[in-house]
Amino acid sequence: MAAALLMELLGLGYQRRLGLQFPNKSRPHSRGEYNVYSTFQSHEPEFDYLKSLEIEEKINKIRWLPQQNAAHFLLSTNDKTIKLWKISERDKRAEGYNLKDEDGRRRDPFRITALRVPILKPMDLMVEASPRRIFANAHTYHINSISVNSDHETYLSADDLRINLWHLEITDRSFNIVDIKPINMEELTEVITAAEFHPHQCNVFVYSSSKGTIRLCDMRSSALCDRHSKFFEEPEDPSSRSFFSEIISSISDVKFSHGGRYMMTRDYLSVKVWDLNMESRPVETYQVHEYLRSKLCSLYENDCIFDKFECCWNGSDSALMTGSYNNFFRMFDRSTRRDVTLEASRESSKPRAILKPRKVCPGGKRKKDEISADSLDFNRKILHTAWHPLDNIIAVAATNNLYIFQDKIN
Repeated sequence: MAAALLMELLGLGYQRRLGLQFPNKSRPHSRGEYNVYSTFQSHEPEFDYLKSLEIEEKINKIRWLPQQNAAHFLLSTNDKTIKLWKISERDKRAEGYNLKDEDGRRRDPFRITALRVPILKPMDLMVEASPRRIFANAHTYHINSISVNSDHETYLSADDLRINLWHLEITDRSFNIVDIKPINMEELTEVITAAEFHPHQCNVFVYSSSKGTIRLCDMRSSALCDRHSKFFEEPEDPSSRSFFSEIISSISDVKFSHGGRYMMTRDYLSVKVWDLNMESRPVETYQVHEYLRSKLCSLYENDCIFDKFECCWNGSDSALMTGSYNNFFRMFDRSTRRDVTLEASRESSKPRAILKPRKVCPGGKRKKDEISADSLDFNRKILHTAWHPLDNIIAVAATNNLYIFQDKIN
């Protein structure tokens, strides 16, 4: 299960190589210690000669498939191409072949006087990553989301204007299930920012837009889901409208709760929890870094206002987590409405180090142990977070570092 947590993050920070981390097998009773399990090249640079466009090898999304046997399967995508990978282990080798020697050379059949029964002998663990499927040439625009369906047979991929449905066994065609591209591109008012399947209902999926709206679609109603079944939007307060309102309302991530009753969305300043049975407004709203509202002008100038933060649920859907600047990440308890700001740093990642809550002072006088909003480092940001589905173990990606934290152990 720890692998499913960690691989959600690895490779996302504009990396081209996948690095897997698994618990330390040599010390089975020590929690929180991870070794590099395997590293392999996922995508290569490509070039679209028709559009004279270079396709980078960077990885946009990684999604695990439910484990069916001893091997692990995952989907990874760059801007244009999705690949299905199989990761398997081999720790035994066969010896005693009849038709070839131990070094692999074929034996003369006329010199074989007796039959041998091959035997398996232990060997050093070898991890093999092999591409099983390549799904390409289906997206005109850059892929921003992939989501595996609960039927374990299909998955969706989304770009700025379209969502496609794939079968895991079919690589040469996909079905377009959402298309918001207008006939005249000058009439374009919004783009798709994220999409995800419902965790239990294989016919239901949602996608979010740059205008801060979420559409829930039911594939049973029609093959082309341009008409949504439910539309989630929070009314805007006219008194707080500004030049940046539309930019900061753009949803960068949407995640269903594990139970499937709620979904969480992340915009630039806040995290919102929606009940699927109430479309008019979110049932919960959590301010991530409200102190940045007064700095939106400078954040617009340095392009930080376009950063896309992810969010995640804990295993019981009782808490939320998302990232911020200065390598801060925020956690919210839904029952008590308490929140905490923590920092991912090399000092805090030492064994048995305890994370101390941090507080940000919006401006003016600041108390001891507080940090001023004016001194935040906007180049140090946590965009990707993941929470273990069973244990209180979290992983946060800060630039090119992956930090793993767990609850205190007596």
